[in-house]
Amino acid sequence: MTSPHEAARERLAAVRTEVAKAVVGQDAAVSGLLVALLCGGHVLMEGVPGVAKTLLVRTLAGSLDVETRRVQFTPDLMPGDITGSMVIDGRAGELSFREGPLFTHLLLADEINRTPPKTQSALLEAMEEGQVSVDGVSRPLPRPFLVAATQNPVEYEGTYPLPEAQLDRFLLKIVLPIPERDAELEILTRHAAGFDPRDVAAAGVRAVAGPADIEAGQAAVRTVQVSPEVTGYIVDIARATRESPSLSLGVSPRGATALMRTSRAWAWLTGRDFATPDDVKALAHATLVHRLGLRPEAELEGVDVAAVLTSALNSVPVPR
Repeated sequence: MTSPHEAARERLAAVRTEVAKAVVGQDAAVSGLLVALLCGGHVLMEGVPGVAKTLLVRTLAGSLDVETRRVQFTPDLMPGDITGSMVIDGRAGELSFREGPLFTHLLLADEINRTPPKTQSALLEAMEEGQVSVDGVSRPLPRPFLVAATQNPVEYEGTYPLPEAQLDRFLLKIVLPIPERDAELEILTRHAAGFDPRDVAAAGVRAVAGPADIEAGQAAVRTVQVSPEVTGYIVDIARATRESPSLSLGVSPRGATALMRTSRAWAWLTGRDFATPDDVKALAHATLVHRLGLRPEAELEGVDVAAVLTSALNSVPVPR
């Protein structure tokens, strides 16, 4: 007889199969979103327009039986537009709270760097605290609650880049690449056969897991064992980034903790109750790259921050 934790793992593994019915060639992004859900964290997604960022989040919500909403961030978006606001009830003539789009399970925050810092900070409070404060009253958000924020790597004019301290609040940064030729052929073939990205249900996507499975998964991830050797490996990686001559900002203790959380979630998803150095390596780039800051001279030389992290990883001996 399978335990509740094993049943939850099987159902969450089935989510990948469902998402693949609508989204082609973004398996790493699906895995990243599942890891974030299991850790109760949030994801920053980066990719050029048209690589299925919106479709990915909507399909994930469809396969998980959870609510999803999308907000297009613009320069005139106010905090109340996302958190909700007090409005006068026409019949009773009293003030009542009207919920904003934050009151959902999966929020797609499109082009977060297009909105001013005031609105960004309202979103980040919700991400950090799991609640919003309006008119002096704190209101809890639904659980699970995941923000998938996107930013375009093109068109930086008129944007408000997220400061390092805010980037650090995202558990993972997932880069969605342009698909390989075979995957792109598959996308076009599906569209030629009548696939409509606005109707994921027509593609056969159905709910195979729910909030209870995510909660069971979160509880199971907290029991995944991390040996002193693996903990030491994570700490040494963080310290290696702080000593890199190309970086002005290395990984903070919060970043090291995040890497431990994501490694445990990945270990559980792959069927183990203990984390290995391979789990740490698999999640290191997605968990740490956006937490690093290049020195100005390294930027001028065109140094790639991912390459700096790779060399820091390679400099740390892997525990056996």
